[in-house]
Formats: sequence, C-alpha cells, structure tokens
Amino acid sequence: MNIIEMRGITKRFGAVVANKGINLNIPVNTIHAIVGENGAGKSTIMKILYGFYTADEGEIFIDGQPHQIRNPHDAIALGLGMVHQHFMLVPPMTVLENIVLGAEPGNAVKIDFKQAEAQITKLSRDFGFDIDPNKRVEQLSVGQQQRVEVLKALYRGARILILDEPTAVLTPQEVEEFFKILRSMREQGKTIIIITHKLNEVLALSDNVTVMRDGQVVGETPTAKTTAPDLARMMVGRDVLLRVEKPEAKPKDVVLKVENLSTGSKLKDVSFEVRAGEIVGIAGVEGNGQTELIEVLAGLRHSTSSSLMIVGKDVNRLERFFGSSPAGLWLRRLLLELNTIYPVIPQRLLHWLFRPVSARFIKELGVAHIPEDRHRRGLLLEFNLADNTILGTQYRKPPVTTMGLLDEKAVFAKCSRLIRDFDVRPPNAALPARALSGGNQQKLIIGREFDIRPKLLLVSQPTRGVDIGAIEFIHRKLVELRDSGAAILLVSAELEEVMSLADRLLVMYQGRIVGEVEPQNAQQQEIGLLMTGGKK
Repeated sequence: MNIIEMRGITKRFGAVVANKGINLNIPVNTIHAIVGENGAGKSTIMKILYGFYTADEGEIFIDGQPHQIRNPHDAIALGLGMVHQHFMLVPPMTVLENIVLGAEPGNAVKIDFKQAEAQITKLSRDFGFDIDPNKRVEQLSVGQQQRVEVLKALYRGARILILDEPTAVLTPQEVEEFFKILRSMREQGKTIIIITHKLNEVLALSDNVTVMRDGQVVGETPTAKTTAPDLARMMVGRDVLLRVEKPEAKPKDVVLKVENLSTGSKLKDVSFEVRAGEIVGIAGVEGNGQTELIEVLAGLRHSTSSSLMIVGKDVNRLERFFGSSPAGLWLRRLLLELNTIYPVIPQRLLHWLFRPVSARFIKELGVAHIPEDRHRRGLLLEFNLADNTILGTQYRKPPVTTMGLLDEKAVFAKCSRLIRDFDVRPPNAALPARALSGGNQQKLIIGREFDIRPKLLLVSQPTRGVDIGAIEFIHRKLVELRDSGAAILLVSAELEEVMSLADRLLVMYQGRIVGEVEPQNAQQQEIGLLMTGGKK
C-alpha cells in the first residue's frame, strides 16, 4: 500500500520547468530515497509535498485520499514532517523550548512545560534518541542537534518524515547511530523519505529508490536490485567513475610550512607541512577551525601567533621584521609573553603585525584559493563570466592588460578557453555568473585558479553542491594538478572525498590537529573517532 501518491505533478518557475509530469509512489512503512543531480527537481517535488510550493498541475494522495497541501500547516496536519539540511534551531534555547516552539502546550496564560517534557522524554526513549530536554542546543553536537530536529517533527505528530541530506555534517559514528534510529522509526510504523547524493548510504539504508533527471522520474527500483554504478548512470545519463583513480604521489620540496598557528579560540597551535606533488587533506566536522585555517593561509584573516612559510618566504609581517633565526624567534616569543603579562601593545597593532602582508602578496607567490563559499568569496554574481575569470591578480597582467588597460578581446578569449577546458555550461562568456548552476560556477572558479599555474592550491569543499558528473571531472583535475608538481591543501566535509583524494590526511578537532593517518590504510571509524576528539 502506498501512503503517498503524487500524480502528474508539474511546477514551473517562469520559463523553467522544475518538475514535469512527475508520478511518485511511496510505500507505507519504508525508507524511500530520492536521488538526482542538482537541478533534477528532487527538492522541488518534496517542497510541493510539504507545502512550501503549490503544484501548477497534478494531484497529491495521502492514504489514498486526495488532498490540497497549500502550506506546511496543511502538511503537518496530515502527519508530514521535514528536517532541512541547515537546522532551524535557536542555539541559546533548551531542547525542550526548541521542540515546543510554535506548538506550545497549555493555554494563553501558561505553557505546560511538564506535559511537553514528559512527551518528549517518552519519544526520546521510544526511538533511542538519548537527548536531555533541558540542555541548551548550543551545548549539543551536530548529530544531537539533528536528533532534536527529528524529535521536533515527531512531537508534532509526524508519521511521514522528509530528510534533506541528513548525513551531510555527521561523522561516520553519528551516521551509524542515526541509521539505527531511522530503522527503529520504520519498525514502529513511520515512513521516511531521504533526499541525498550519497549512493553508498542509499544502498545501506533505503528500501526503494527513485531517480530523477531534468525534472522527471527516470527510474524507480527496489534498492536490493540496483548498484551504485547503475544509479549514477541513471542520474547522469552515462557511465560515471565513482572512484578516484590516481598514481602514487611523488612529494618533493616543502611548499607550505605552518608552525604554531593560532587565531584566538578558533585555531590552536596548528603545525604541518605540504610538499610539492602531494595532496594533504584535512578531515573534521565543520566548525572545528578548517575555514579559519584556509582563510589565514590565503591572507583573508589574521593570526595571533605563527610561523608561516609559503614557497620559502615568510609571509607574516612580524616574521619579516624579526626574521626566522633563533634570535628572531626568541624576540618574537618574548614580545608575545610580555604582552600577555603587560598588555601594552594595542590589539589592533598586534593583529596587524601577525597578519600576512596581504592576500595579494600571497597570490603573487603563486597561491590559488578555491573558497568554500563560492558566492561570498569566489564570484561576483552580477559580473559576466569573462570578468569573473580575471578576478584576483590576473586583471593586472598580460595578455588581458596592455599598458594598464584591459583588453576586452583578450579577456573574452581567456574566458572562452577556460569554458572549453573546464566544460562550463552554457558556454557563453557574456552571461552573468548568477545564471550558472552551482556546479558550473564551481568549475569556472576552478578554471580561473588553475590557470595561474599555482605552486600551492588551497581548496575548500571543492564539490559542495556539485553534480555527480562534475564531481568526477573536478577530482580528475585536482589529481592532474598534483601530478604537475603543485602542492594541494584540501578541506572537505565529505569524508569519502578527502580519503580518496588525499595522500596524507590530517584530522582537526576544536581548532587543533589531533591526528595524522594514511588514507589508503585508515578506516572511516578510526577517522571518525579522531573527528570527535577520541584517540587513535
């Protein structure tokens, strides 16, 4: 029996058809996965089911009865709940307060928190959540916060739960625990729909899979009767290499050397090296200092103490002033210790002394940077593709500049070459960057940064929000750059990605490097333990 049937669902946004005549059937008491590339329409169809959007055409049946779902209130009343990829919690409030927010028990005079706490405790016990309702959300781990989101939906009576990329920020141990909870929920009569791109998790968890491409359903199958290559082929329309193939690294000279890098509470005494011809990966749950590390190295953020060598050059103002001789290091340490006891140096001056000379200076050393937030750091969305390909320092150099003036023909020729080499679609240099999909925006940034032939590449979340076909392309380009002799520092929240690409793997936890492993020989559980502060 199907608990949900969506028949002939079509949704248009102007001239764009996001969903086209979709028929979707979800059997009762199952875990159903929906997979597809970006823009395939999977999130749109679920937002229609949950009432965020209204379909232009088609019908929705719940328990065999037709229903008009005009908004999330209608969906909740029918027993639907949705957990978004980015949690909607208020960190300073308790678990109990977050769960009842908007559905407070009691009356207009007094909220009955005791009744709510008893109900939440029972739900937590029934499904194995192990959450203290009186603890503040800001004190919880990411995995525990996700459980709070699920409890919030269950508290409102959800019997059908929609999860959007539920394991995106979880460690392997948290994923395993979360899967146990989902299986327990299924056994107790719940129906679960998962939107995801992680095919191995689809195969491990779901009962059935629906594959979408270009706004349509292109396949439905019991999970037991399919494989990851089959699903990838349906998603992309061609065979996809799911495994990174790379020859053994041949590391050479040290290109990046970091010693005792700190930035207040975010980074604490971080030290490591990256050599030419190798990829050093950094694994860790997001928010443990990876963003700050990359931004310090790119010259976008100051450090409070460090020795930082890039391509053999000191890049901190204080290093350049004192030098890196034993005497210089002693003077530097003395200055810091004296200022701790007698804070006579203004904080702004201290920050200025310890920050790199400039982001431009670092760029001129041959450092490329692919940022984790392509909209905030990587692109000017209103500029056309051609102008975006000369951001950074490239606009100042021949052939795009002649006697201080931009050569528009040379700029467009450069852009056309990068569009061709990095398969940016649509291939129109005059389009604004905003008109591209996330994956094509990412390929444009990668093309621009690779084009400077970097000695060091700082790359953060290289395939976030990128289609499975584009992921294969980006991975291949990173390996090619490594093999050409560049040093690469890679940060990724995708543990499988960083394990498959890295030649050496560092693990960060609460702003520190807590371990180094060989990715070829390490187990995900071992790395996951380090990611949560456990020991090897």
